[in-house]
Amino acid sequence: MKYITILSGKGGVGKSSISASLAVMLSKNYKIVAADCDVDAPNLALVLGVKKLKSKKDISTNEKARLIFKKCISCKQCLNTCVFSAISWDKTENIPVFDRFLCEGCGNCALVCPEKAIELYKVKNATVSESKTKYGFPIVIGQLKMGESGSGKIVTEVKDIAEQIGRKTNADFIVVDAAPGIGCPVIASIRESDYVIAVTEPTPSGLADLKRVLRVVEHFKIQYALIINKYDINPKITKKIETFAKKKKINIITKLPYDKAFVEALVNLTPIVEYDRRFENQFEIIKKHIEALFYE
Repeated sequence: MKYITILSGKGGVGKSSISASLAVMLSKNYKIVAADCDVDAPNLALVLGVKKLKSKKDISTNEKARLIFKKCISCKQCLNTCVFSAISWDKTENIPVFDRFLCEGCGNCALVCPEKAIELYKVKNATVSESKTKYGFPIVIGQLKMGESGSGKIVTEVKDIAEQIGRKTNADFIVVDAAPGIGCPVIASIRESDYVIAVTEPTPSGLADLKRVLRVVEHFKIQYALIINKYDINPKITKKIETFAKKKKINIITKLPYDKAFVEALVNLTPIVEYDRRFENQFEIIKKHIEALFYE
């Protein structure tokens, strides 16, 4: 079972659209599991036309601090300890007050408290859902709850569940749709990947952010390749991306044109390869690229 992670340095480059179509293409010949690891804004299920989730459960991957009133001696040692500014002081009650939305659950305040008057408690900070797409393969979706933190840990939970499903179904691939950027959920998505496909667009920020995210991939020593989406909107920067790739000896799997059909496909909750058959050949190229890596 191989992890194929699709990521991008920035949002809006078409990463989820490409992930959905690649998943559909792979599912024609292989058993796969899709995992939406953009837990702050998951939309892979929507692109795949999943309108109702079959199972949904709350999970806890984070902790918050709270006061044990009977033990507090109002020493204020915790007050200036929190680097997240989650602790304020109630002058009337002469006790610390913990802001649950700012608290990251690091436990530093509990460590410095001489009376052990601060404890960490588990919070249900996310939901993980499972469903089956109309294309025959299962999908796992993580969703961070509003105001909560711990996105990297949620991604790990999503991947663990996807792997459990994959082992039960003897899946060949887990297709991971990562979050954009270089933050915790992206790092958690990249870890343990067998191959990474980076999607970019020919804009100044697209190229700059591509370079940043590839440094993260290189840190984990994972093999990767590129897809340039909407390559024809800015030929000058497309050329810069190609020059960068040639200098770094990075394989460009394919270049996808700008086409309103992609937008129409999204509106109709249908992967582009199913909505417009003109694009089947280009996604077949991506599929064959993956097959050549693992089956030749």
